Amino acid sequence: MEPLTWTGSLSGLNFIFIIVAGLLVLSVLASILVSLVPSSDARAVGADGSLATDKGAAGFINMLTGYLFYAFIAVVLAYLVGGVIMGTSAGIFGGMSRQFLPVWIALIVTFALSITYKRRLGLYGKLFDSTVGMIGFAIVMFWVFTGIMGGVMDLLITHDSLSQVSGMKNKLPGTPLSGAEDGDFGWFLLGGDNLARDVFSRLIKGSWVVVQIAPMATLFAFMVGITLGLPAGYYGGRLDTVLSFLANLILAFPVILLFYLLVTPEIVLTGIPNYMAVFLFIFPIIFVAILLNSRFYTQPSLRTPLLIVVLGVLGWLYLSLISSNGAIVDTGTYRIPGLPAVLDGFDIDGGILVVFVSVVFVNSPTVFRIVRGLALDIKTRDYVAAAQTRGEGPWYIMLWEILPNARGPLIVDFCLRIGYTTILLGTLGFFGLGLESESPDWGSTINAGRRLLSLYPHAAIAPALALLSLVLGLNLLADGLREESLRD
Repeated sequence: MEPLTWTGSLSGLNFIFIIVAGLLVLSVLASILVSLVPSSDARAVGADGSLATDKGAAGFINMLTGYLFYAFIAVVLAYLVGGVIMGTSAGIFGGMSRQFLPVWIALIVTFALSITYKRRLGLYGKLFDSTVGMIGFAIVMFWVFTGIMGGVMDLLITHDSLSQVSGMKNKLPGTPLSGAEDGDFGWFLLGGDNLARDVFSRLIKGSWVVVQIAPMATLFAFMVGITLGLPAGYYGGRLDTVLSFLANLILAFPVILLFYLLVTPEIVLTGIPNYMAVFLFIFPIIFVAILLNSRFYTQPSLRTPLLIVVLGVLGWLYLSLISSNGAIVDTGTYRIPGLPAVLDGFDIDGGILVVFVSVVFVNSPTVFRIVRGLALDIKTRDYVAAAQTRGEGPWYIMLWEILPNARGPLIVDFCLRIGYTTILLGTLGFFGLGLESESPDWGSTINAGRRLLSLYPHAAIAPALALLSLVLGLNLLADGLREESLRD
């Protein structure tokens, strides 16, 4: 088999792509330069008070930029569609496009259903009125579907991410597999790394590490921050002083140094991360219990069985989460028994648990300060005073009056914080902290590839671009949500 080129039979599109991309860059630069020049022309104001479109050079450049952007998207779609149809005949891009076919189908179905029913989906539906929000959502969901389908279901990978193939060490992208047997994929699409492993398959597997840790760890951090931040802002006084002092104490440490201390083997062997997991992971249960109790307090016949069922399930998940091999803490010197192996629903890898706990611990104080500030502002509103006049309890007011009205900033911060967490996970992997050395996470892969970066850059560039694209998508999604929440 011959080595694959990047575009193969679609090489005719390369010239068009270069021209369109170059013109788009020039038009964006021209738009920036024109915006720096003060204009004496007044813009027309419509009957509804909105500003009309710019005229003259600025308006023409903006219009041209829009057309070039859509032309750029059209060329990219032509590459993808051609690649899906032609496969490896369309080169490396074609081979990857064909491998990602289940992801494209999932994205199309998601967008079709979301756009069809967007008026019934609240803030999520309004996201599809924002071009920036849709682009960010598409990028994020691409990696979510990739992580699930490739990391869990093994639908996308071409080779085992840990297998070493003879003769494929540091091979360039598109290199044919020597001695391929029937049923084996014939190429290393993104080349081989310094241990002769498939970079493309490790990229796919690494996406699952990010997808399973970053959103869930951020969600747990929000549970901790909301549960402590609401009463601190609502009650104030000594409670606020004590909790704010503890939050500021944690925030006083440099983040990277704090991560380094938490995931070092010496600290892990003491069992401190396990004790932190016992404490931090209880907050979602506390939050849900208070939420349901405050909502159905006047309906004890419904509240009691509902709390028993929900807390029973959450309690089992909590014990399964903090227990590993039948123990909560097992340092070798002493052992604290946990959930019996028969009842333990799942075991989390020790390295992932340590990283998970570290992310929750580091992010919780920041979320606490945001929620506290929002509670201090919103508790002075008229609808809060009306709820107090009706005789509603403090927790009902906090969870059902203040929290829903703070959802816009919190949702935006949630998306941004997932991006920060993704970068932190990459940083930890790059320094070899927390996760196993053979882990396919993007940080570890970048670290392994950087040693030969000047000779074989593909092994480090591929995961670096993946990390960049996911963080960019999260930032664009946050911008879209912020834009729509301001209109709400």
